[in-house]
Amino acid sequence: MSKKFKYTANADRYQKMNYRRTGNSGLLLPEISLGLWHNFGKNDDFQNQRALLKCAFDNGITHFDLANNYGPPPGSAEKNFGKILKKDFKSYRDELIISSKAGYGMWEGPYGDLGSKKFLVASLDQSLQRMGLEYVDIFYHHRPDYDTPLEETMGTLDLMVRQGKALYIGISNYQPERAEQAFKILQDLGTPCLIHQPRYNIFDRWIENGLLDLLGNTGVGAICFSPLAQGMLSNKYINGLPKDSRAVKDSPFLNTNQVLEMLPKIKALNEIAQNRNQSLAQMAISWILKDHRITSVLIGASKTEQILDSIKATQNTHFSEEELNAISQNL
Repeated sequence: MSKKFKYTANADRYQKMNYRRTGNSGLLLPEISLGLWHNFGKNDDFQNQRALLKCAFDNGITHFDLANNYGPPPGSAEKNFGKILKKDFKSYRDELIISSKAGYGMWEGPYGDLGSKKFLVASLDQSLQRMGLEYVDIFYHHRPDYDTPLEETMGTLDLMVRQGKALYIGISNYQPERAEQAFKILQDLGTPCLIHQPRYNIFDRWIENGLLDLLGNTGVGAICFSPLAQGMLSNKYINGLPKDSRAVKDSPFLNTNQVLEMLPKIKALNEIAQNRNQSLAQMAISWILKDHRITSVLIGASKTEQILDSIKATQNTHFSEEELNAISQNL
């Protein structure tokens, strides 16, 4: 690529984002992180992918979150990210936090899923190759595996740090009891868990039943995915069901009946957001960030405007008791 068209990041990018310390660690993460779960697959627009990542970084989003199975097909998001990293972000590698995960089915046979040492080691090696990296900043076990000894899975994460293939490690989707056991094993091994990645939003508050307290007490950070409840906590469904929406397409994560059932609550929450001079999506993100135990909120985006809109949520994370009570009444 000629120097004329070489990407140069916005010089004011770090003034546009707030950063929070990740638990008791030395690592700061942006309050908004960009996930590549959707829109970065093989058949998605590559130039749009580049635009999304540039927009994010130009506005202070330094953390890009991936997993081995993101696509579709699995692995394609990491491949595309690797190409963009080489084209646009090579000189900025040390300003980026790049994370990946393994734990869901990735290839056929008994060694391509869950939490064995065999699977995790092979998976991270493949991820590094796809992205063209020597190491990831954070590597997660993507989900608990109750058939593999926790000592084996956590011991493998510890090994990855000692091998220099990951700087930090985390876990995702672990319930409090299992998470506490994992934290203890990792602490004893000398590689403390940096961060937990759970699903969390106004409609799905399971982490309030023990996990948030555990994270606060143990000094482990939290980065929350699905802050908009697959789009329900946005203006997408206020006036009906768009033909191109996930609900109409009956996504595995959302269907028409779910949206119709929640619509009265969505409309009521939208009124609260409007009174705060926020969009519903902005309020949903702000509501998560109101808790100091949350390090970052993980968003997805198909348009740069969605990234910019989400960042505005960081400007108002204070909620009055009246607002909090009104939001809770709509659950």
